[in-house]
Parts: sequence; C-alpha cells; structure tokens
Amino acid sequence: MREFQLKPRIQFGKDALALLERLPALNALLVTDSAMVKLGYAQKVTQIWQQQGISYQIWDDVTADPDVATVARGIRLMESHFPQLIVALGGGSVIDAAKAVLFTLANDAAAPKRERPCFVAIPTTSGTGSEVTAFSVVKAQGEKLVLVDTEMLPDIAILDPAFVASVPPAITADTGMDVLCHALEAYVSLHASDFSDALAEKAVQQVFCYLPSCWRNGDDALAREKMHNASCMAGMAFTNASLGITHSLAHALGGVFSIPHGRANALLMAHIVAWNADYAGECDNAAAQKYARLARLLELPANTTQQGVSSLLLAIRAMQEEMKLPLGINELSIGAEQFEQQLAAMAQQAMRDSCTPTNPRKPDLSSLIALLRQAWSDRALALRAQEYK
Repeated sequence: MREFQLKPRIQFGKDALALLERLPALNALLVTDSAMVKLGYAQKVTQIWQQQGISYQIWDDVTADPDVATVARGIRLMESHFPQLIVALGGGSVIDAAKAVLFTLANDAAAPKRERPCFVAIPTTSGTGSEVTAFSVVKAQGEKLVLVDTEMLPDIAILDPAFVASVPPAITADTGMDVLCHALEAYVSLHASDFSDALAEKAVQQVFCYLPSCWRNGDDALAREKMHNASCMAGMAFTNASLGITHSLAHALGGVFSIPHGRANALLMAHIVAWNADYAGECDNAAAQKYARLARLLELPANTTQQGVSSLLLAIRAMQEEMKLPLGINELSIGAEQFEQQLAAMAQQAMRDSCTPTNPRKPDLSSLIALLRQAWSDRALALRAQEYK
C-alpha cells in the first residue's frame, strides 16, 4: 500500500495574494528576511492585516541556509507571542526556517500543547518548491541536515507571480536549475509513482520551455508564472517520491563551500544523470529508460535509450551554457587542494543524507567521491558531452 499526499491548498496566478484577506485570525506572525522588507513585499502582507485589524509580529532576520541558532530565535518568538496564523514570505530558506520552528515545537515534549497555527507559504523564488514539501534543510555545525515530516507541510501555498517578477538573472538560473533537479530526481526515485511522474514530466517540460525565457527577459510575465508553477509541481513530485544523490552531494558541497543550493545541483546534475543511467555501461536500466522518455517528451532525438539519455544530457548542458552558469566546481573560488581535502567528508555526509536511499542506483563512498571529482572540471563534462553525441 502506498500514499500520495495532496496537501496544501494552492492558490495561484495573478493577485493570488488576495486569499490572505479571507483568512481569519486575531494575531499573526510574518516570517521573512530583510530583502523582502526592503523590496516592499512584506508590506503587501502586513497592509492586509492592518486593514483587517489583525495584530502581528514580523520575524525578518532569517538568513540564507538557516541554522540551529536561527530556528531557536523563531522558537523564542513563537513562545512569547503564539500566533493563530503564520505566513512565510521568501525563498526556500525562509519557508524552511518556519517549518523547522513548527517541527521543533511539535516534537518538544516540554513545550505547552497548543493548536497548530494555520501555516501559509508564499515563495518569492521559483526554485525550492518548499511551499508544498514536507522537507526542511537546517545547518548544524557546518552540515546541512534534512528534516522530513508531513507535519511541516503548509496548509496553504500562494503562488503569486508578482513576487518573482524582479528576481535577477543569476538567481533565476540557479533556482530554475533547482526545479529541474527536483523533477529529474523525483522522476527516477525508487519511490516514484504514476502521480509523481505526471507532475515531474510537466515540470521538466515547463523548465525547458520557459526557464531560458525568464533568464533572457525577467519581464516575461507568462514565463515567470509558468516557472513558478513548475517549481510547485516539482515540489509536489519530490515531497511524495523523495530525491537522490544530486541533492545529497549538493547538500554536502553547499554546506562546506557555501555554494547556493540550485547552483550546486546544476554543477552535479549531468554527471549523476549519466551515472544513474549507467551511460558508460549498458545504459538500459529503469532510470535510463525514464530519462529517454523525457527526451521524447521534449521532442529530442531518442530512437534508442542511449540516444535519449545523450539528448537529455546535451539539452541540460546547453541550457547551462546559455544562462552562463559555471560548468565546473573549479570555476568557483575554491582551491583544488582545499576541495580534495574535503572530498571524503563530503561523500560521507552524502551517504548519510536522507535523499540517498531513494536514488535509483545505490552508491558507495568511492562512487560519490568519483562523481564529485568529475564535477570539479568543465573539461571532464566537455569530454563526456562529446561521448554523448
């Protein structure tokens, strides 16, 4: 027996924020960051509450990659003024911080038992899908820990494209590749199902169709809306099917070297697609067949499974090149010796990561180290790309 969860309720499209006007509460908490305050997005939420006479607090010092100290600040705020409504407005870090606070309070036997607040997530990037997932990533002692609990799922997700209209090209590229990675990993996960596959397939199609347009022209309202929806669909897919070792390695790589999560995924993605598909071997396992199906859905050459995998890899690479993303870890401000020194520790962390068990091909420590080394140099990827043709 298996399960597919459909929570939360999703409000999407132009003026989706208006739903807040219909949510009753006496007091509320806005979880956000300083950028949302500076851009005036936080005020769009608080103005609604002011008009309704709802008292509220703002927690606006959530930082990227929230750590245990950040979560502790949120818990103290919640304990002093427990709200009936929580709105998390921001990227994945903001939404993850709100989730982690709710998770900790719910699992603290010493905390007083209160009714869970209504939890609303409003993403301001098209990337993490955190608004519809039971996952939260929190840093502890330099390591990214992945919390997984369905109790962290928001009750409502508001996808208003107005909140992503001004995202700059570099962040659009990073977060967009994160969407693609979520969809690809959910699609070949050992826990994939007909339901998650349908969402993953649609998300992949929309990424290839609309992400380059978003990157080229941030004012393309249709492309922004479609990518925002794709991010949510990919999130729905992976919260039900889970992920794989691209994320496991990206969590480790990002935690050690402070690389944005979407960029870390982009650096690793093609190498792991090839490894999962056993491209250097028979290239005829279940993952390879599913990658080839995606190639056909994208109307890429896929007369054989191997050709389909090749086409998908080349398409991923072409999109990375168009958006001027780094193609090797060596293009970042990381020394080769420093990288080598951290390889074993990063691979060990990835082996412990909660995303690893559902990867379609079971890794060992040496294979994870080899994949990290492959992702180090653009030259390695370029040689592989020649093989794929």
